[in-house]
Amino acid sequence: MKFAEYRGLDLPKVSEEILNFWKENDVFEKSVSTREGKESYVFYEGPPSANGMPGIHHVMARTIKDIFPRYKTMKGHQVKRKAGWDTHGLPIEIGVEKELGITKEDIGKKISVEEYNAACKKAVMRYTDVWNEMTEKIGYWVDMDDPYITYKSKYMESVWWLLKQIYDKGLLYKGYTIQPYSPKAGTGLSSHELNQPGTYQDVTDTTVTAQFKAKKDSLPDFLSEVDGDIYFLAWTTTPWTLPSNTALTVGPKIDYVLVRSFNQYTFEPSYVVLAKSLVGKQFSGKFFEAEGNEDFENYTATAKKIPYQIIAEAKGADLVGIEYEQLIDYVQPYQNPENAFRVIAGDFVTTEDGTGIVHTAPTFGADDAFVAKQAKPEVPPMLVLDENKNPVPLVDLQGKFRPELKEFGGRYVKNEYYDQGEAPERSVDVEIAIKL
Repeated sequence: MKFAEYRGLDLPKVSEEILNFWKENDVFEKSVSTREGKESYVFYEGPPSANGMPGIHHVMARTIKDIFPRYKTMKGHQVKRKAGWDTHGLPIEIGVEKELGITKEDIGKKISVEEYNAACKKAVMRYTDVWNEMTEKIGYWVDMDDPYITYKSKYMESVWWLLKQIYDKGLLYKGYTIQPYSPKAGTGLSSHELNQPGTYQDVTDTTVTAQFKAKKDSLPDFLSEVDGDIYFLAWTTTPWTLPSNTALTVGPKIDYVLVRSFNQYTFEPSYVVLAKSLVGKQFSGKFFEAEGNEDFENYTATAKKIPYQIIAEAKGADLVGIEYEQLIDYVQPYQNPENAFRVIAGDFVTTEDGTGIVHTAPTFGADDAFVAKQAKPEVPPMLVLDENKNPVPLVDLQGKFRPELKEFGGRYVKNEYYDQGEAPERSVDVEIAIKL
């Protein structure tokens, strides 16, 4: 065999020559047809979506994927390689709705379901030609002439059939997980959708440091002698989840302290628990560290500075099991409420910010749900029974509080969910902060 000698190597030209040779001689097709009757190795590509332009990450992924069918071909297998198009997903729907100037509520009113589906089908295949060109240029061997398309009945019914086989084998079970959800779109969000450009944005939001009143009969000995009510301080960036609080989580190895001071709003004596390393942050500004009882005896509501003093220390593990009064007591978990509203341990707790005590709402947080399940006994999520006796969270699928939350019922948990010009002056987050 004679091999070509290259001087002044021109890689783009070499690539073009090889691609032309493959194309003129049907090399890919023959790699399949000449192995008829041989052991089969079937490759179905994890389908890209053609509603967007391909990027370098697609080239890299396909380069890796191409290794395996080529290896199996070299080993003598007949390797059928089927391309596909992912034609479902929220980005497609949102893009079409933006182009048409509609929302989900307009489907069936301003636009028929058939028209909406047709627009989505058109949009999702918008860049098919560009994808085909890229596929050919990088030498990726896959059958583009007969791809599987996820909106086709054949594909969907195949998936249903497979699910039935799995169900018939007893391999499907019902469970509950925490899933990102879009109230506006009325659907859960996949990891792919969460990674779309522009999904995450820096926003200004309301934060709250809430006080949870400990039940005296559940306090350990080193706290039970305190002459006054003891509160746990928990900082949160999602005040709308506070009505769904069912636990407080501490780091078992973190150092916590009991601080004696005065409430800066009511001027009443207070005893609060928080992480030792965060005392300086929480008691800054108008607070000063007292040297003795004299500072407390001389304090009045008109004083410019408020004294504070650390009077006890403990590890987080020593606080586990302490019970506290429910913060907003409009409803209770429908299941095992006696196991709610207590301090539990979690390794995810840090002292980087806040108070070192995490407000825990298993209904809405993945970490929250995990530590709640790990607790002994398990801490129930805040779920109530709807009119059909189904357990549901206190926030409905449109992002509104359920009527059980009285004055908050029917309101969106975020002002961003309101149509333009309809948002109230004060968000629910602010209203909850005021109530507390």
